[in-house]
Amino acid sequence: MNETDVFGTAELRRAVLQSWEASPTRFREDANAEEDLRLGGYRDRLLVELAQNAADAAGTGGALRVELSGGELRVANTGAPLTADGVAALASLRASAKREGTSIGRFGVGFAAVLAVSDEPSVVSTTGGVAFSAARTRDAVAQLPGPAEELAKRSGEVPVLRLPWPVVGQPPAGFDTEVRLPLRADVDADALLAEFTDQAPDLLLALPALSEISIGAQTWRREDLDADRLVVHGPVRSDRWLVHRASGTLGEAALAGLGVEARHAAEWRLTWAVPLDDDGTPIPLAEDVLHAPTPTEERLSLPARLLASVPVEPDRRRVAASAAADSVLTFATECYPALVEKIEPEHRTALVPLAGFPLSDVDDKLRQGVTDRLRVSAWLPAANGKPVAPLESRVLEYVSPELVELLADVVPGLLEADFADASHRRSLLVLEVRRLAAAEIVEAVTGLQRPPHWWYRLYDALTPIEGADPVAREEFTALPVPLADGRTVSGVRDVLLSQRDADPDPAAVLSTLDISGLRIAHPDATHPLLEKLGAHPAGPAELLDAPSLEDAVRSSVSDARAGVDVRPLAEAVLQLVSNTYPREWLGALALPDETGDFRRADELLLPEAALLEVLDEQYIGEDGPLAVLDEDFAAEWSTELLRSIGVLDTFAVQVEEDPLEPDEDFPDIHLWWAEQEAAQPESWPPPRFVGIRDLDLVADEAWPAALRLLAQHPETLRALREPRSYSVWWIERYALLAGAPPRTWRLPEAEELAGLYDPVPDVDLDAEHLRLAGVRDELKVEDTDDAADLLERLGDPDRTVRAGTALRAHQALAEAVACRTIDPSEIDPPEMVRSVSGAVVSTGRAVVLDEPWMLSVVEAPLVIAGGSPDQFDAEALAELLDLPLASEENTMQVVGEGRTQRWPEVARVPASCELLGIPLPTGQITLHDSLRVRSSAGEQRVHWWVENTGGVHAERTPDGLARALAWAAGAWHERFALTALLADPEATTLLR
Repeated sequence: MNETDVFGTAELRRAVLQSWEASPTRFREDANAEEDLRLGGYRDRLLVELAQNAADAAGTGGALRVELSGGELRVANTGAPLTADGVAALASLRASAKREGTSIGRFGVGFAAVLAVSDEPSVVSTTGGVAFSAARTRDAVAQLPGPAEELAKRSGEVPVLRLPWPVVGQPPAGFDTEVRLPLRADVDADALLAEFTDQAPDLLLALPALSEISIGAQTWRREDLDADRLVVHGPVRSDRWLVHRASGTLGEAALAGLGVEARHAAEWRLTWAVPLDDDGTPIPLAEDVLHAPTPTEERLSLPARLLASVPVEPDRRRVAASAAADSVLTFATECYPALVEKIEPEHRTALVPLAGFPLSDVDDKLRQGVTDRLRVSAWLPAANGKPVAPLESRVLEYVSPELVELLADVVPGLLEADFADASHRRSLLVLEVRRLAAAEIVEAVTGLQRPPHWWYRLYDALTPIEGADPVAREEFTALPVPLADGRTVSGVRDVLLSQRDADPDPAAVLSTLDISGLRIAHPDATHPLLEKLGAHPAGPAELLDAPSLEDAVRSSVSDARAGVDVRPLAEAVLQLVSNTYPREWLGALALPDETGDFRRADELLLPEAALLEVLDEQYIGEDGPLAVLDEDFAAEWSTELLRSIGVLDTFAVQVEEDPLEPDEDFPDIHLWWAEQEAAQPESWPPPRFVGIRDLDLVADEAWPAALRLLAQHPETLRALREPRSYSVWWIERYALLAGAPPRTWRLPEAEELAGLYDPVPDVDLDAEHLRLAGVRDELKVEDTDDAADLLERLGDPDRTVRAGTALRAHQALAEAVACRTIDPSEIDPPEMVRSVSGAVVSTGRAVVLDEPWMLSVVEAPLVIAGGSPDQFDAEALAELLDLPLASEENTMQVVGEGRTQRWPEVARVPASCELLGIPLPTGQITLHDSLRVRSSAGEQRVHWWVENTGGVHAERTPDGLARALAWAAGAWHERFALTALLADPEATTLLR
């Protein structure tokens, strides 16, 4: 062997050339393989691959120097020098000399990265040197017939790194090996060094065997501060890193899918690293790549960098799909919580992968695995000082150290207060940490037994939250509250707050009473928050508004009859009422009566009550609905106070807003309710009900005095004046004036009712009060009883009823039927009726006048009429009286033809209509000198007539013409004036 060829390169070249000569295809394969590495797998990885080789050579504490010298890039490193096996590996494809151990370059192809910048690379070492040359390789291949032909096809491109030549040279002082790369003309040397400058800091982190990298005049140095922290010092800045390292051995199952040489590397190593600022705070990475341990193209979105001995594809850009790769990545996820635990607790959530789309399949696996491990590992700082796993932890929705302190021993796994800050929210959401909002806080403290001052501190801590969050305010209304009686109850709104400064405290008024449900907060727990949430200061008004006190009052009578001493309750309630306004339910308060028994306040009369003068004695006393208040008890309290809670002095008025059904306490209320609903179903039930109590207890002979008493008091007087008043309805039917109900009498001045109703006797009541009591002042039909009574009075032969009064009565009855105020089917038809002549006749002979011209052919004593045609519904009256209509009983036919004219052509008709302001008819009229009509009974003379066809006939007389004109013009009331005008033109003066 030549002394300069220390590595036997001649033999290596001979073997390669022989293989190419023997098989030009082999030459082509080698050329293609190297081209693939140069153009694909190892592009842009020059410094990475050389640094990786340097790290393998160094073992530890290695140094790497990169510089430009005369157009040549030189990369020197310390460590093991070049060997014959190393040269053989450089000159082969995928046949590395590094079979065992943890060497990074496993396939021996990384050196191909030099071809990206140089066609004439060489390596010099303390043990010798070797060079590769594209030009010398082309010359050698040109001598081989087969490969030469292929070379021509490839335009002179050859596999540079297959043929080594010895070279003489020494590495620079202090280094053991130097790679020399004459740069091709197309390579930008400055850009190349700038690229190396960007890569240097990361390579010192990725390659622990290297301690220093120099590029030109710049130097980077790694300083290991301890096992977990290191600093990469650079010319401009220093990068601090926190690391966690782990290692192990892959099992046979994981190695089964790897190649022969890869299976010898069973040991795996990994490092998690996160950059730190100068204060040691982690700076989470937004996006990175997997380092194996040098950069791959597997994009990651983890907050920390992963450097792991993961099996990769030959070009070292992608993770090789294998069980070994899956195992190493799984080990990496299991180690991640250990990295997080090395961070100060308040910064740990910064290393939680946030929600988002994975950047690669490897990223997806790592993100999911890391998140799963973080969820079940105990690394979050709990408020009790112990670490807790996220799935077992809770965090407040609000930042409140005071609240966390109070709840630390209440909520298992509650995190420190700072973790409620928004900076942790997204991370804790990913970790599925349950948040404690207002509702959960309330749930957590419900059922607790704590001293009152603890609850005061809790309310104090919750006050800022209540002020900032309307939802929390509503939830906090369910907070527990410690009571003065030692109980703790849930819910704030029914709680009463002691008034510490009051003398005496109004709550003390009830403190000696056993009132179930009365909730007064303990003084040591009384906090302003409770009042904001709906609790009430325990003043007189608030105590009276307490539902429990109302319940106690409502049950006080039954309690008294069961033997409970309710007098203290009565006295306490009266004291409260004396300082505020009364409540409606205070009428149920049990008070002593004159027999020593207890009754509701609204069932008792004052000893000197004016009402005692008008009530029937049988209703007052032990067996009656009312009693008299104990005289001694009444003397202890003001009359006004006793009246305010319902004790009776006069008639009481009861008001109910929006009633849905009749109140059973009022007599005959169902009948009144039904009548009113039938009369006006669209507006029923009424918006409110106002009724005067105890009217049914009035003595029969005392009604005039009772009515005067009702009129004396504004409240009862207003009740009588209420629209559709129940009280008036009852009085007018059931009260007695001179032995008869008020509705059977009329006011003396109501002359239009004369004959039908008798004037009310003198009962010492003025007209207004009589009218309010139901004494009639006008003719009206309000219900079925009214109608039946009026029909009976009309048919009474002993009554003298004027014809006009009878007409108006029949008209009122007809209107009541037409308006459905009464139902004829509910009234028995009368046997006797009153005709237009005032005579009383049997219904077997009478008819109802439905057409005014029929009055000329029927007997007046048999005709029942109800006013003018335009104001009277004859059919309704006929239905009520069960009588036929006059037009149905008499069929008439006009005799003779007469002379037909249009109304405007009839003398004096236009002027008469103009004078009276009535419309001038546009139709026709047939005039007769003598108008007669014929029926089966014979002929009769009439003044005017209207045929079934609508034809109008009249005599040539003022009376006949006036009646027909009034009918045709729809002005029946003007017919008498028309008669005068048509008879004498000078009647205009009279009419004026």
